Amino acid sequence: MRIKFILPALEEAKSPYWRPIKYSLFPPLGLATLASLCDESDQVEIVDEHVEEINLNDEPDLVCIESYITNAYRAYEIADSYRKRGIKVAIGGLHATSLPEEAKNHADTILLGLGENSFPKFLKDFKDGNCKEFYQQGEVSLDNLPLPRRDLFKQEKYLVPNSMVFSRGCPNKCSFCYVSSFYKGGKSFFAYKVDRVLEEIESMKGKHLYFLDDNIFANKKLSRQIFKEMRGMNKYFQGAITVDSILQDDTIELAYEAGFRSAFIGFESINKQNLIQANKGSNIGKDYIAAIKRLDRLGIMINGSFIFGLDDDNLDVFDRTTEWAVSSGITTATNHILTPYPGTSIYDKMDTDKRIITKDWRLYDTRHLVFSHPNMTKEEMESGYNRAYKNFYKWSNIYKSSKEHEEIKMKLKHFTYAGAWKKFEPVWNFIIKNELLSKTRGALVKTLK
Repeated sequence: MRIKFILPALEEAKSPYWRPIKYSLFPPLGLATLASLCDESDQVEIVDEHVEEINLNDEPDLVCIESYITNAYRAYEIADSYRKRGIKVAIGGLHATSLPEEAKNHADTILLGLGENSFPKFLKDFKDGNCKEFYQQGEVSLDNLPLPRRDLFKQEKYLVPNSMVFSRGCPNKCSFCYVSSFYKGGKSFFAYKVDRVLEEIESMKGKHLYFLDDNIFANKKLSRQIFKEMRGMNKYFQGAITVDSILQDDTIELAYEAGFRSAFIGFESINKQNLIQANKGSNIGKDYIAAIKRLDRLGIMINGSFIFGLDDDNLDVFDRTTEWAVSSGITTATNHILTPYPGTSIYDKMDTDKRIITKDWRLYDTRHLVFSHPNMTKEEMESGYNRAYKNFYKWSNIYKSSKEHEEIKMKLKHFTYAGAWKKFEPVWNFIIKNELLSKTRGALVKTLK
């Protein structure tokens, strides 16, 4: 059977915010995981519209589409195109799980939640000519899963082909978190066994890894085992952690010894009331500066995530947050306008309170204000968001922030990494257009070292 997996392009691909390098970082790991559950006799392909064009005139037996909120309309367009020709379509992913009835208007089958258990059942039913309209996640176990089908990736099109996870979900319950829509009313965190994680690490060539887990320290016992085993592998990796996990024990030191060199941290807000509103328990009452300094002394760079638009924010939040990030030595910043995704508790509350001003999912990209804010207009919010990015990445602020580190090596790493990531867009575009990303991976490893 011919099975085609598709990741449609996000709406940003058609907007002024489109950065080819940002969407050429990671291949679609989730689709490769599902592909590994197909039969050996199946002819399987994966198409990522961020890095290649989709042929909509082919004749697969089954099309499986992954949906996010800002690729939902494109996902539906692709699905409708195939279904008009009598080709069966299944849609899964975050958006389909959040709004299954909407997605069902464009698909024969909707796959809800994680697919490790439900996808093989769906495939069997499909081949038997007896598939259902909806497949629930069911009881999920990550034991005995095959490795993702990385052989289906166009590796030359990605800067970081060696991405992986050793867990699914997150034990935290932040009110704004899109991933929480996957785990309503049930278990919200799953993890592989340590031997399975090590097998996957060893299966990938090269020195660089990116762990895409929501929090690589979520299961401390597991992560400590992994980091101890990784010592001596000569790998350098990046991943997401929480503020409280840095301060608790020596796990961060173990991670550094294993090769951890760049941390994504959701600071979200420098206002305690906002953190309480967002139920960001891992940050409330925690010493941000102590966590930052601990990482700096080790030699771990920080990509700080910040959310604008929580109810306690005023017009000064953009400049105050940027000034704090620069003066704290944050290497790169990922800013967002608060976006109440369907399926989250914050969306449910805002919808009940009639604060949602649009349900055009194309605008749910964390760059537009989609709800009424008590202290700012839509124009003020979006202007402030754009100003915060522009100011953080000014050469003068990159230089100023790099000087906040204690060691010369970290000062140089900061300046090089931040400058290369944000200030050389034409260079990245040339590299991508000429399929030279693989040539830059060595430079990335040298910078991380």
